Amino acid sequence: MKIGILGSGLMGSQLGRVWAACGHDVIFSYARNTSKLNMLARQYGALAGRVDEAVRYADVLLLAVHWSRIPDVLEQAGALEGKVVLNCCVPLNEANSELVLGTTTSGAEELARLRPAARWVSCFNTVPSEAFRPVLSGKGQSPAPQVLTYGDDASAKKIAQKLIRDAGFEPLEAGSLRTARFAEPFAMVTAELAYAQAGGPALTYRFTKL
Repeated sequence: MKIGILGSGLMGSQLGRVWAACGHDVIFSYARNTSKLNMLARQYGALAGRVDEAVRYADVLLLAVHWSRIPDVLEQAGALEGKVVLNCCVPLNEANSELVLGTTTSGAEELARLRPAARWVSCFNTVPSEAFRPVLSGKGQSPAPQVLTYGDDASAKKIAQKLIRDAGFEPLEAGSLRTARFAEPFAMVTAELAYAQAGGPALTYRFTKL
């Protein structure tokens, strides 16, 4: 599968690395300078290019930028008509301390409003990037850690589920994009557990129905 990574920070670079290691064709785009994109491409056997080039190249896109950069990256991406877009963004303020949207709407719903022709699926925004490498290393072990997955397009969610399993996780079906109103605050809980509590940031979770 051809995967375009829109964003070269921790989430984008690490998920791009994981999917490249799984044999997918990855293109990195959107960074403060092209040298970082070229470095990621060399390091992980991938490509590097502009946002519009990644959109044209890819079958699936990962949106992985800070919320403050959303207008800029969407302007460069265009209408995204018919594109499957996996969203791992959380609508945070510049200090990454507070959600700027919540309970009556969500980042996921606002993205769908901004680009209604895209096929949006939210996933990975409740898992710290530090968990990706050890989970991939332990791929195949049971039970696998889960990733909350939600969206309104059933076929797009099937594509997302395959990529989640490729990364060593199990997709946890969590309903429509409206779920983001509650999942995005949950991402703040996982961030607290990962970064503010003892034990290190490589945090995963698994829900069990008894």
